[in-house]
Amino acid sequence: MIDERHDISERLSAIAEEIADLALESLRGSIEAGDTKSSDEEKRLTRARRAVEKAAYLLRSDPSDS
Repeated sequence: MIDERHDISERLSAIAEEIADLALESLRGSIEAGDTKSSDEEKRLTRARRAVEKAAYLLRSDPSDS
């Protein structure tokens, strides 16, 4: 079961990186459009990335630590 959790955690980490790339693209688009604030899309993507990173971390954590 630990190997399966590790595999899922690794996939989630890769997904978090993909979401981070999307957020950066959104931020670049906002800058190119002359906006001075982050877009709502970039903020949502950042929240999603953090949630996925948290899930990956929880799966890597030792269950006996709880």
